[in-house]
Amino acid sequence: MISDQQVKTVCGFCMAGCGVIVHLEDGKPIAIVGDPENPKTHGAICPKGLASLEYLSHPDRLKYPLRRVGERGQGKWQRITWEEALDTTADALLKAKNDYGAESVAIIRGAAKGLQDNYLLRFANAFGTPNIVSPASVCFVPRALASRITYGFYAIADYEHSPACVVVWGSNVAETNIDEYEYTIRALDKGTRLMVIDPIEIGLAKRADLWLQLRPGSDLALALGMISTIVSESLFDKAFVDNWAVGFDKLRTHIQDYPPEKVEKITWIDAETIRKAARFYALNKPACIQWGNGIEHNVNSFQTARAICILRAITGNLSVPGGDLQMSSPPLLITKNAPEFTLQNELPADVRKQNISASDKLIPINFFVPSQTIIRAIMGEDPYPIHVAYIQGANPLLSYPNAQEVYKALQKLDFLVVADMFMTPTAALADIVLPTASYLEFDSIAAPASYPIAQAQQKVAEIGECWSDLKIINQLANKLGLGKYFWDNEEQCLDDILQPAGLTFEEFRKAGAISGSKQFQNYEQNGFATPSGKVELYSSQLEQWGFDPLPIYYEPPEAPYSAPELAKEYPLILTSCKSVYFRHSSGHQVASLRGSYPEPVINIHPETASKLGIKGDDWVYIETKRGRIRQKANLTTIVDPRVVVADYGWWFPEKGVSNLYGWVESNVNILTDDKPPYSREIGSANLRGILCKVYKGS
Repeated sequence: MISDQQVKTVCGFCMAGCGVIVHLEDGKPIAIVGDPENPKTHGAICPKGLASLEYLSHPDRLKYPLRRVGERGQGKWQRITWEEALDTTADALLKAKNDYGAESVAIIRGAAKGLQDNYLLRFANAFGTPNIVSPASVCFVPRALASRITYGFYAIADYEHSPACVVVWGSNVAETNIDEYEYTIRALDKGTRLMVIDPIEIGLAKRADLWLQLRPGSDLALALGMISTIVSESLFDKAFVDNWAVGFDKLRTHIQDYPPEKVEKITWIDAETIRKAARFYALNKPACIQWGNGIEHNVNSFQTARAICILRAITGNLSVPGGDLQMSSPPLLITKNAPEFTLQNELPADVRKQNISASDKLIPINFFVPSQTIIRAIMGEDPYPIHVAYIQGANPLLSYPNAQEVYKALQKLDFLVVADMFMTPTAALADIVLPTASYLEFDSIAAPASYPIAQAQQKVAEIGECWSDLKIINQLANKLGLGKYFWDNEEQCLDDILQPAGLTFEEFRKAGAISGSKQFQNYEQNGFATPSGKVELYSSQLEQWGFDPLPIYYEPPEAPYSAPELAKEYPLILTSCKSVYFRHSSGHQVASLRGSYPEPVINIHPETASKLGIKGDDWVYIETKRGRIRQKANLTTIVDPRVVVADYGWWFPEKGVSNLYGWVESNVNILTDDKPPYSREIGSANLRGILCKVYKGS
């Protein structure tokens, strides 16, 4: 336990990895502030981070293991010891493995984005199941894999060298990534120009030189229209393309199918504005693109990311000061889900190929099962039954598409274990609930996936019998006879991770952080980490695997142009957004956060509301083919009259377990679909840009 009166650590309530200072009195934390000396976040902290102590000491925290004693969802629990909880869980896992094979067990991870994610992968691979279920298909991985295939690395915006232009695309950084928002604001204050691409007039759009309000789900068409303009008007970097790209001639031919006039009809952005946007990006150099997972929530997810990668490359904005850079990773064993740490190669290739999404024939370098696939396997026993699930830090009833089907699937499982900080609608369906620690309650190494830095996360508190996910998995592995793959304690693990850096964790506490270095035009010496050694505008690798080697726009399902008859009954287009106060579905029981954002809101244009007889603050129903929910109307011009924007992740802890905390009332995933078509490459379901209708509630 740390005894200093001020301790530097790293907030773990989202993926940003913001540095914070915890103030203690008599060894107990009493305040948390942003750390101005943190090399990544420079003191930035969001409301979630500021509420860390409310999370820590919340009266509804799970403080000891629970066993279900009533029917699923009745909320009847018995307190048990950790020994009993681990024995019961291990027995269920081993029984499923012995009776049906290890593949009958699904390991489900949520949105933690910390070392516990990697640790859970290690556990799954050691146990022998290929069924690792993750939000990867709709969060970060489409961008990561598209980057890897196009130019071999994940590019990071270089704000330090004053970009002439920043493009914020599908990313409301003020709400979801506070440090990137602060970087952007500082750049604008120094004269950087800004283009925002988003269906919603987010806060940054008010400072933008150009805001493109595109139809939700049409990002790929817009990117192709911009590429078309850049190529046809010779705005590309000819020297870079000639020397460091392959497939430009094929790209030139391909994008003739996407002139701005055609793209205008798809995106709702007029052709001349598309040309203006392309010129704005291509001529204001150096330029960087800050993209978000708004582009990943439809059938074009991976190829949208590919097209944006191509934009970066052909304009010569890769690996230049003020552009989008490659950065060397800090010398850690966990870097980029290192196979040595996750035991990726411990699972035989033929076993991995038998995962439940094998029939979808996704891109072979993706090792995660899309969320909707686990529901299909449980309900339809396709390609085989799933009998047991272990869920770590996830709430599928709120975060998976077609939530009513998710409920049926979780009810059908033979055995369900949930490890979480609070009782959630999903945890309320479990057989065993395990109380997990917050980031303030365990030592770790915070290494965010989107930025090459490793930081010391330090323990400053203990609550009840809460354990870190690392400790839970360690102890469970011992019960399963897998101890040889793990460590005697967490500190041994952290020491091994840091070994390539020549540090122990105790030494790392003092160092605080290890950063990677920026790589400027290093391709001139080493080439790009692709099969050709160049940027692959046309990907022969994708072609070999059976995917589109150049991005092709596919109209999403249940959209005005793909389903015109359905549009007559459901005339509005639904998308969703996240609030700065909540991380996905978490935090609704935290007083300061809920006080700032007490109810779920749907944004509706005043013209649309007037036609529907809806006034501000009316409770309204939002309906699709799969069901309806209710949220409170906010009349605003930040949305197009044809579009409505619903809040994501809503449930009501205060309503109690009798109806699973009101999980169906305002949950936007009651409305989304888990059926194909999905993204061909990575299995992304279509979560935004779907047809709906809205009407006044009672």
